Amino acid sequence: MAEGSKRVLIVDDAGLVRRFHRDALGQGGFDVAEALNGVEAMEKVLAEPFDLLVVDVNMPQMDGISFLKALRRQEGPTGAVPVLIVSTEAGPQDVEAARAVGANFYLVKPVRPEVLVEHAALMCGGVR
Repeated sequence: MAEGSKRVLIVDDAGLVRRFHRDALGQGGFDVAEALNGVEAMEKVLAEPFDLLVVDVNMPQMDGISFLKALRRQEGPTGAVPVLIVSTEAGPQDVEAARAVGANFYLVKPVRPEVLVEHAALMCGGVR
């Protein structure tokens, strides 16, 4: 990890998707951690700070929408961390549901690596 790298937590139950996102963001200069679902993600965000969360919607134990609701109830920087939803759910109602609980942006899978990195950089203040 390069000093000053922005920290990103990828939250997705699919190992292939986590690897794809980790590789793209890692090559983009981000320090990347992973969680398998919303429960694990909540444990991680309460234990250490992140600059951005990249979250799937459909996951076991705690889905992305439930996780985001719980996250936004947290006080201070933890509850305010930017969240980029990356999901296969592509309907306008899905985007609206995510925004209603505090998502900052929504992308539909599959996402090209350069698009993911560009959005992550913008959501982290334009600095990698």
